[in-house]
Amino acid sequence: MKNQKIRTVGVIVLLAVWAVLTAFAWCKPAGDISDSERRPLAQFPALSTETILSGKFMTDFESYTLDQFPLRDTFRKVKSLFHYYALRQKDNNDIYITDGMAAKLEFPLKEGAVNNALNRFNYVYENYLKDSGSAVFSTVVPDKGYYLTQENGYPAMDYEKLFATVQEKMSWATYVDITDCLSVSDYYNTDTHWRQEKILPVAQRLSAALGVTAPKTEDFTQTALEKPFYGVYYGQAALPMEPETLYIMESDLLKNCAVYCEQDDKQTAIYDMDKLAGRDMYEVFLSGSQRLVEIENPKAKTDRELIIFRDSFGSSITPLLLQDYAKVTVVDLRYLPSQMVGQFVDFHGQDVLFLHSTLILNSGYAIK
Repeated sequence: MKNQKIRTVGVIVLLAVWAVLTAFAWCKPAGDISDSERRPLAQFPALSTETILSGKFMTDFESYTLDQFPLRDTFRKVKSLFHYYALRQKDNNDIYITDGMAAKLEFPLKEGAVNNALNRFNYVYENYLKDSGSAVFSTVVPDKGYYLTQENGYPAMDYEKLFATVQEKMSWATYVDITDCLSVSDYYNTDTHWRQEKILPVAQRLSAALGVTAPKTEDFTQTALEKPFYGVYYGQAALPMEPETLYIMESDLLKNCAVYCEQDDKQTAIYDMDKLAGRDMYEVFLSGSQRLVEIENPKAKTDRELIIFRDSFGSSITPLLLQDYAKVTVVDLRYLPSQMVGQFVDFHGQDVLFLHSTLILNSGYAIK
């Protein structure tokens, strides 16, 4: 009899929890964005005869219920803690943590995606650069998995094949190897990106290749930003990790630069402090995800110009390459289709640098 009462109470509690969560799920407004994961949340799908018969409604409805589930972030954390500590899984949500540093499994090498990106770069060369008189350079920024996976036993893409493919299919560009200029400590623990204050050796290697004055430590003041920095892996892993300090490298030269963001049609600064109030503090560098940014440097030592085709890694290293250049144009082919570049950039013999990370090349269908 006692056991029957216990079972009855258990069922009642379970039904009550289910009822509360169900009521909460239906009554609470649907969220638009997951701040922790930095992605849009699924919304209630369109209901029609076509979507029901095709099965699309139920598929989208399942995504909607998963994304809009009450206390979703709390349950994600509980699940992650259980998988990581109780089940002793080496990764969670494809994120692994070793010695306090989080990284994402990037495996295997997606040759189709890489070739798509390289085909787009070749289109830019053939249509804009081939007869422009430009000196063209390329480099690949290794993600931190390049330095973490081998010594910790995690699977990884074939990095050497990726580097060799880039050099082979971009034979028209002088390749600059920067892998020996970096170590895992040059990246943020909770984020994909490198730390600007740590990449002067990379900027010096690139400057030597470009034939311009290399930046020195004494050229800059290293400034710590007060707001704690939580990188993209902090939310994706849903595991307890310590926030970090984001640093910027300031100088009088950089403060005097005029920066124009074509996409937002606004004048700003090298470091856009308004971005610190957003979801991704790393957007402080050149205002983050911009398809085209023009930088005028009135204190340049020469009248030379530079064009950088880049991803987000390029946002933080560009300020370190400005010293000799009167104008630097920064182009992101994820947001500006390659066939439209000529409408925005006048090619007339500028130095040109293609700088992209292994992460972007291995998801190269993002390059338009």
